[in-house]
Amino acid sequence: MTTPQDELLPGTRRALLHRIALAQSEGRAPSLVAAVVRGGKAVWTGARTSVEGHAPDESVQYRIGSITKTFTAVLVLRLRDEGVLDLADPLEKHLPGTGVGEATLAELLAHSGGLAAETPGPWWERTPGSLRPGLADVLGERPSAHPVGRHFHYSNPGYALLGALVEKLRGAPWEEVLRREVLEPLGLRRTTVRAQAPHAGGWAVHPWADVMLPEPLEDLGVMAPAGQLWSTSGDLARFAAFLAEGDDRVLNAGSLREMRTPAAPVEAADVASGYAYCLGMELRHRHGRALVGHTGSLPGFLACLTISLADDVSAVVLANCTSGPAPFTVAADLVRIVAEAEPRLPAPWKPSREVEPALLELVGQWYWGTSAFVLRLSADGLVSLEPLTGNGRRSRFRPEGDGTWVGLEGYYAGESLKPVRRPDGSLSHLDLGSFVFTRQPYDEAAPVPGGVDPAGWRGVG
Repeated sequence: MTTPQDELLPGTRRALLHRIALAQSEGRAPSLVAAVVRGGKAVWTGARTSVEGHAPDESVQYRIGSITKTFTAVLVLRLRDEGVLDLADPLEKHLPGTGVGEATLAELLAHSGGLAAETPGPWWERTPGSLRPGLADVLGERPSAHPVGRHFHYSNPGYALLGALVEKLRGAPWEEVLRREVLEPLGLRRTTVRAQAPHAGGWAVHPWADVMLPEPLEDLGVMAPAGQLWSTSGDLARFAAFLAEGDDRVLNAGSLREMRTPAAPVEAADVASGYAYCLGMELRHRHGRALVGHTGSLPGFLACLTISLADDVSAVVLANCTSGPAPFTVAADLVRIVAEAEPRLPAPWKPSREVEPALLELVGQWYWGTSAFVLRLSADGLVSLEPLTGNGRRSRFRPEGDGTWVGLEGYYAGESLKPVRRPDGSLSHLDLGSFVFTRQPYDEAAPVPGGVDPAGWRGVG
């Protein structure tokens, strides 16, 4: 089943359907639904099922597991943007008495707070939340597994703490705050804490026989902020568009860029696999693409939401089985199919508006020692510094309003770029965090650390 869309070519839609059909068949999933987003809206939806004539659509709920963490992270970033907290604050400042208050809020968001991966037994995903009525019950007697800030160690209890933080600072239950501040503004009407019909049932498929067993649908209690939500492919498609573009009613584009930026120490195994954790989002690399989003699982369900910002393509995959299909692999393939079959058209070139002569004086070729760089001014008001040949440090810079610029990425992120002028007002050189860039290699008229040999440039013999 697919929903016909004019936005994608028939061949692309057929390739997308084939990919999810393969995933449902080989993964032995009772059902699997998917959506592809481009240009801020869903351009394709599809589903496969083992029940003839009853394929789910984009309005059928599935449990999304740890994708819930991304929703919780959005709530924490909202509090930061309002000035209620700072991500560098220790948890103890806002939620005292947990016993793990040394960890900062950023470390909890990035799973580098040193907390254990799971709660004390019994397994929280398969037992009622009533067995763990408070935070002490999800942390246990030994809540930490590593020193704070030293390792990336995925922690479900860490997000229970963040949910409790939201409740304390907002004075309302986590689910009520989520509905009011995120779900309603974004129009996610089919995303709920508890299942609402129509919804899929969760199943375990026998590994060596084609038979199934129903999985329990437990209420997770205080662990809800780590994995409780139910949603649909339609709602998650809208959420993916928000995560890529921002919405000032919920979280602006700058804060979402921060959420998508790696924030946890990267382990050697993760370097090899191209995996990094951000603030409530995962960054993975597949098919030469950087894909940011989150996966999720609970007994009976698998889920993935992933975004390729460079391609302006996102994908959502949901299945109602405990194991079988690999949702991230499928979602990454859906992104690849669209990106390769129908690559994003570049935005039309447009000239800048009126530009001050002092800005134009900055652009062009510069030298750091003998290394050649070029400084360009773009229509968005940013300047970019990049090497003319080969690899080298590069960054875009944002004007600060006082004649200086601040780096936005890479080695120069946060560093100050300052044009330095001579007493007569003419441009002498650029000072970038004490690095001197001159119009000629080792310009004699500009300050160059170490000085210039008075004999000047020379050949051999």
